[in-house]
Amino acid sequence: MGHVPQRGRGPLRHGGGAIADRPCLLLIPKFTELQWSIKPQLEGWAEVASYDAPGVGSEPPVPGPGFELGEWRRRAAQRGLEEVDRRGWESFFVATDSAAAPTGLELAKARPQSVRGMAIGHAALARSMDGERPAISREVWSGMGTLLRTDREAFIRHGLSQVTAGSVSEEHAGRIFERFRSSQLAVAIWDAVGEDPEPIEGDLVALGLPLLLGQHVGCLASTDEGFEDIVARFPEAATVSCPEACAASPTFAEALREFCS
Repeated sequence: MGHVPQRGRGPLRHGGGAIADRPCLLLIPKFTELQWSIKPQLEGWAEVASYDAPGVGSEPPVPGPGFELGEWRRRAAQRGLEEVDRRGWESFFVATDSAAAPTGLELAKARPQSVRGMAIGHAALARSMDGERPAISREVWSGMGTLLRTDREAFIRHGLSQVTAGSVSEEHAGRIFERFRSSQLAVAIWDAVGEDPEPIEGDLVALGLPLLLGQHVGCLASTDEGFEDIVARFPEAATVSCPEACAASPTFAEALREFCS
């Protein structure tokens, strides 16, 4: 794959009217907006917005006892729509990376008439860790979870920096982790995301959106098989291979520019 969007059969189409000269782009956080380090590059050609997930940074946590992944996703999507409405966007593109994809789809299902297309970094049909073609390495995920529980500094150094092959510096990883007011929330999210593969194929088919599918080449957690399977399922999607984690990749930023145009 090349370093710019490649297309399958037929042209990429955007439905329903003209796109503004500066498209609107909502960056869905995995945990925090800080993970989108390419945001300044995107702001050169688009109106860009992002936010922190519930319980992260200054965002209020989801009320109630315990942690429930589905409700957390719903609240995170609702928070994204609040950002859209605050800015008065009538139509916009959605970009996600890694485990943020289900939140992006939750948002798109709530506002299908407004979402013009979706970009998915570390794209896979689900976060499956078992079977002949797992999308995520269980060994890597489990190892990072152990570090998160036992050694905060090692998690920042290894879990967020080394696993992204240096795409996220130790300093930036530290700023990301500081957004978690409670380490218990970080562990709860990590465990829930690891236990539920959250398949997205059905929602993608039902929505029928134009897609940009991104791969982080050399990622220690995401497998080649996971990306190959989603590309095979959606052959008309635009695709891009990135040498860095997608949310930190200038290559992914350039692919987004072409996709949103």
